[in-house]
Amino acid sequence: MLEIIFNGSFMPHGHCLLWRWDLLFLHVAGDALTATSYALIPIALIHIVRKRDDLKFDRLFLLFAGFISFCGITHFLGLVNIWHGYYFIEGLAKLTTGIVSAVTALALWKLTPNIVALPSAATLAQRNEELLNAQEELKEINLTLEAKIEERTRELHIQANTDPLTSIFNRRAILQHLENEISQCERHHQLCSVLMLDVDYFKKINDTYGHQFGDDVLVMIADTITQTCRLTDYVGRYGGEEFLIVLTQTNGEQAKELAERIRENVSELSTLSPLLLQSECAISCSIGIATLTKDHNIHALIKRADEAVYNAKHGGRNRVATSK
Repeated sequence: MLEIIFNGSFMPHGHCLLWRWDLLFLHVAGDALTATSYALIPIALIHIVRKRDDLKFDRLFLLFAGFISFCGITHFLGLVNIWHGYYFIEGLAKLTTGIVSAVTALALWKLTPNIVALPSAATLAQRNEELLNAQEELKEINLTLEAKIEERTRELHIQANTDPLTSIFNRRAILQHLENEISQCERHHQLCSVLMLDVDYFKKINDTYGHQFGDDVLVMIADTITQTCRLTDYVGRYGGEEFLIVLTQTNGEQAKELAERIRENVSELSTLSPLLLQSECAISCSIGIATLTKDHNIHALIKRADEAVYNAKHGGRNRVATSK
């Protein structure tokens, strides 16, 4: 059987071509170029697969490589058979090439729906552009959302630290500012003072004119205190008709001067406010002063200011008293 297959005694193709140089050139050049190209294509495919991490040597790749290789062998044998008639070998190569080609074609036909479904370069470019646009829109949405969150956070912070009636610091916030100021003074060996302000006869004002009128009075007093104090001072509603003012870098004498101005400005509201003039309601306040000393904490400082307010009230109200 092997003798039949490798029998090269058949008439070579050169006799059919009459050994004409022009026909020989066409067939030899064509088969040589085709065989060389078919030999280089599998090498290129192997190189591509080895360089790409997302590709692998699967069955389709092997079929395609085998199809190309056998096509190259067939053309090479056609080149050899011009001078030697190995037709059995060429026939076996052609048959094998045909079988591999049929299997490869069948595999490709099965993959046709998937291949057709693959997007074109234009479609990919369009989708990439749409994706970039979507990313830009998402970026803008995120920036808008972050801005809204930041704004809402500020609003919540203000709500958490602001008295809803007077729009000044609430009790928690003013105590926190006082705590921070005491720590700052201890660290840098500075002075600070606090004023505790209590509206005189406020219960009587509420009972006589109503709670809404009393709320309006508290708002006017809060505005007056804020306008009288410095920008570096902190004004808060301590509770009910009591206000706590934290005076930064202020000694006792300076605190007393500011307290007297606040008391006078509050008293002047009785003659300046249309609401108070119409109702013939006179308002005043009593203020207690306490200045930070080395042995003070926040509780001791507030207690001294509260005791000073008590002394001011028992001394006749509408006056300023300094803690001893």
